[in-house]
Amino acid sequence: MKAASKKILIADDDSGIVDSLTMMLEMMGYDVDFTYDGATVPDAAQKHADLILLDIFMSGHDGREICKKLKSNSETKNIPVLMISASHEIKQSAIDAGADDFLEKPFEMNALITKVNRLVH
Repeated sequence: MKAASKKILIADDDSGIVDSLTMMLEMMGYDVDFTYDGATVPDAAQKHADLILLDIFMSGHDGREICKKLKSNSETKNIPVLMISASHEIKQSAIDAGADDFLEKPFEMNALITKVNRLVH
């Protein structure tokens, strides 16, 4: 019997990033869901996400605020959050918001895979 694959939620408003991350993570054996809308992240996360890849700047939504909301909710507080941003200056604010790790765009796929594997296992 095959073990259930880990579910990853990608929250980013850039469809190119979502498409490339989805393709790569599915090739690695992960079950991937995504949203382009920051407002839908808390509800989507409750559908048994094992990891959330969260962009910090999503159209009209600050990923740090979304992360704080996730970490303050008893149903989603234990889901690891990997925040992604093109701005390296905000790494500390991402960690302060409760992110479990941070990845700066553009990133090497190997760096992403290493962080994803560490956070879900």
